[in-house]
Amino acid sequence: MTSDTTLPRYRLLLLRHAKSAWPDGIPDHDRPLATRGLRAAPLMARYMAREALIPDLALVSTARRTQETWALVGAELPASIERRDVDEIYEAPAERLAAIIRATDASVRTLLLVGHNPGLQDVTLDLAGHGDDLARLREKFPTGALAVIDFAVGWQDMTEGSGRLERLVVPRSL
Repeated sequence: MTSDTTLPRYRLLLLRHAKSAWPDGIPDHDRPLATRGLRAAPLMARYMAREALIPDLALVSTARRTQETWALVGAELPASIERRDVDEIYEAPAERLAAIIRATDASVRTLLLVGHNPGLQDVTLDLAGHGDDLARLREKFPTGALAVIDFAVGWQDMTEGSGRLERLVVPRSL
């Protein structure tokens, strides 16, 4: 029998938007997903569903590519997931992302952020003090990748290194 103390109290899912296109004359905020991204996002969604990586709350950047990524991912997950569009996630540095995470209500046990690099990579490295995939994450947080960090403390009590990088999943591996 597993003790409740061995289970993570809180789980953070950090999903980088899937591969985006670079059409001429389109502002960065309005860039759509590329064909590769349109294929990768549903793969990640099915993986998340299979692995029971289901958020209570999804915070999604307002950029078009993150909105499209969440639309494809969310379509494969339970409709009951609460979703909020958060403009502050777009181009956010790690410190701002950490503040957004810390402001999450304690009733949310699994939180998903759909965002951008370098912020997602930096906040993951800041919060995850250990985990087998840290070295790989230091090299790159690819588009469409998912980082899963487990915490034994609540959102407000997170500090640098207080989480464990449970896994880093990249679309290419699915």
